[in-house]
Amino acid sequence: MRRGSGWRVIVAYGLVCASTQVLWLTYAAITTETARRYGVSVAAVGWLAEIFPLLYVMLAIPAGVLLDRWFRPVLAGGGALVALGGVVRLGGNTFAWAMAGQVAVAVAQPVVLSAVSKLAGEYLPSHQRAMGISVGSAAGFVGMVLALILGPTVGGHGQLERLLEIEAALAVVPAAMLALALRRPGAESEEHAAIAGNAARRLWALPSMRTLCGLVFVGFGVFVALATWLQTLLAPDGVSETAAGALLVGMIVAGVIGCAVLAPLVVGRGAERSFMRSAVLVSCVGCVALGVTPWLGVRAAVIVVMGLFLLPALPVILTATERLAGRAAGTAGAIVWMAGNLGGLVVALIVQVLVHHPLGAFLAMAAVSLLGLPLAGRLVVSRFHEEVAGEPVTAVAG
Repeated sequence: MRRGSGWRVIVAYGLVCASTQVLWLTYAAITTETARRYGVSVAAVGWLAEIFPLLYVMLAIPAGVLLDRWFRPVLAGGGALVALGGVVRLGGNTFAWAMAGQVAVAVAQPVVLSAVSKLAGEYLPSHQRAMGISVGSAAGFVGMVLALILGPTVGGHGQLERLLEIEAALAVVPAAMLALALRRPGAESEEHAAIAGNAARRLWALPSMRTLCGLVFVGFGVFVALATWLQTLLAPDGVSETAAGALLVGMIVAGVIGCAVLAPLVVGRGAERSFMRSAVLVSCVGCVALGVTPWLGVRAAVIVVMGLFLLPALPVILTATERLAGRAAGTAGAIVWMAGNLGGLVVALIVQVLVHHPLGAFLAMAAVSLLGLPLAGRLVVSRFHEEVAGEPVTAVAG
């Protein structure tokens, strides 16, 4: 492989990851207008986003198996399916066409997101793989920000078709780039995308693993619920779609900064337990504040602080998971991602039931956040000295 060619693959992959997240959150910041446009309830529009964590939980294991067996064609097919979903949404000005496109992208998402470690393992030298994984992962956050900017600015005020056309192009071009980049095979890698059954059973038997999954279930669940429903929850107070989108953008930008700055400091100082307690309390207090305060400026400050703590909690948990699992880190990471997506689905559905009662919805998210407090108190970050997938482990962190 020529020097630099591996990074062309990573960049193309990162663009596909970004487009996946753009399509996921297409309707999040314009939920009310989308409901009017398609003649459906806001709860129905919520399913255009909620279908993603639902199908992720269902398809993560099959997606990993397919990637391990036929990596390049399956990943290229995943990118093509994302593009197809973006194009399908242009089929007609109905909710059915929108849902058909979202389902296609949601089916592709587990394939695309599960490939990051294996892709870096095959196309980058060992000393560059961590950076490659970071680039691929960070692209998803960029996609989220782009979606929340495009929604109200391009798609608002009756211009939904224009938004869908732009986002279709943003999906088709990266998919073509990735398909071309993947024509050149990479080096053989020991990285796997599938969840190893034996390792998964041994990991799940560990109290620390269940604690980490519980924390990501709560944190990612609250984040997905906010991303899906914030615009609808704030609409009764006169908060516009543009303002609600700006609040979510601020949350994610603060979170990206926190991931880059705060997460390494927490891990370097061994302060994971204290940080997770702080993240839980910030999430709880922040949800209450969003529900009771009428001032947009206060809400903006609150949601930025929530992003600064909630999003860095994910890399902190993933780092702890890697230390815990050793050579089974790939399987452990996949389990954590499944737990997070399950939390996103469950919490978003709870909020959907309460969507016409904003204060009740925010208080429900606060209550979910508090479930993380005893989990944070039990958090112990340790490292195994034996491979989880091999002989029975002798060191169990509790």
